[in-house]
Amino acid sequence: MESPPPATASPGAPTAHPGSIVGILAFAGIVAALTQTLVVPLIAQLPTLFDTSASNASWVITATLLAAAVSTPVAGRLGDMYGKRRMLLVSLVPLILGSVVCALSSAVIPMIAGRGLQGLGMGVVPLGISLLRDVVPAQKLGPSIAIMSASMGVGGALGLPFAAAIAENTSWRVLFWVVAVLALAVGALILALVPADRPATAAAGRFDLPGAIGLGAALIALLLAVSKGADWGWGSATTLTLFAAALILLPTWGWWELRLSDPLVDLRVTARPQVLMTNTASVLVGFAMYAQSLVVPQLLQLPEATGYGLGRSMLAMGLWMAPAGLMMMAMSPVGAKLSAAKGPKVTLAVGSLLIAAGYGLSVPLIGSGSPWSLLIVTLVCNSGVGFAYGAMPALIMSAVPPSETASANSFNALMRSIGTSFAAAVIGVVLARMTTDFGGIPLASENGFRVAMLIGCGVGLAAAVVAALIPVRTTKTPLQPAAAAPDTPQPSPAKA
Repeated sequence: MESPPPATASPGAPTAHPGSIVGILAFAGIVAALTQTLVVPLIAQLPTLFDTSASNASWVITATLLAAAVSTPVAGRLGDMYGKRRMLLVSLVPLILGSVVCALSSAVIPMIAGRGLQGLGMGVVPLGISLLRDVVPAQKLGPSIAIMSASMGVGGALGLPFAAAIAENTSWRVLFWVVAVLALAVGALILALVPADRPATAAAGRFDLPGAIGLGAALIALLLAVSKGADWGWGSATTLTLFAAALILLPTWGWWELRLSDPLVDLRVTARPQVLMTNTASVLVGFAMYAQSLVVPQLLQLPEATGYGLGRSMLAMGLWMAPAGLMMMAMSPVGAKLSAAKGPKVTLAVGSLLIAAGYGLSVPLIGSGSPWSLLIVTLVCNSGVGFAYGAMPALIMSAVPPSETASANSFNALMRSIGTSFAAAVIGVVLARMTTDFGGIPLASENGFRVAMLIGCGVGLAAAVVAALIPVRTTKTPLQPAAAAPDTPQPSPAKA
């Protein structure tokens, strides 16, 4: 089946070379990802800046996490119904407004509100990946998906030195003004050059508002318990109540979704073995990706007197971490070629093994006294993440109807986010329990960091096993853009 030209949405619609379209959408993903690491250099200063407690200040990060988790599946479904390009532009609005609110904030409450608004814009990446299926020729779709997927890692990695440099040399408010301007530029480029998705791929039916509320409530309960459990106490009444609420709400939401002909998330499609196993691998890859992001920055910044810390500044730490994000982008075309030759299932498995190998390398290198050893670890790990992140959307899109592309990709992005949330909780517990005394101050011990990295290695291996077990149908044609009948899933290019 031939792919239509990339810009045939309607007469007078914006057109651009496919490479320009991919570049614009990847730029959108980088800007969205910047907001994830934007406040990292400010974490220690937030209580002083806003005259509040460290516990209250932590909501500046938690608010973004919760808003992103709730809004991403909603944005995906609305993208399938009303147009992915349109929802991309809509998603940029709260990102811009949230950045402006943060830039103008002088108290913690508006800062938290602004960060929550920024979180509402996190559907940009799955929407952009889904839009590629409609506006990029078939032969360029695989590499385009890989580049777009890698944009999250690039934005996250570049965000650290970018934010640290600005925070050290000028007002922290400049960080948010820069993001607001970048997001405005993204919107202008999309309006001018990115064509709309084809109407034939739109999903019919009504928007499932009760389903959106139910899923949002369940996710807030689950992620709040996971992300704040260490602060509140894992056995506290608040934490246990939230876990219990999630256990009740999630099955109830699933029962509701299965009753509808137009659900927020089509669980029957999600239960297809290829989709289910890919989403399972996504949780594991999200965990494995994030674990090293929690360990390596601490090792770089801990005092050299500990014997295993490297005593680098926040800016230096960000600069040492940045190449890993760029490695994701550099490896994405290689992963796309592997997917074209062997199928995205193989690419996902290879990527997961690379992640595990990076963690395995870290165990003897921790305490070496050289930042170069940690750089090698992050480069290997993020090479694997680049492979895996490019393969997962390809596996999802080859198994779902064109009318559910954005919804399915957004749900997959949610699975990765859940994985990162659990990584933060698990690694946080390990490092909090395995400590050493340093001048009367408890710090995570060298063995604690090794155990954390071994956990990441084990999770990476588990992801590789799940990837190897993904059942896919054999076809000799490349992944096609959405041109099949609405209820006919595209066959996968991978070999079983």
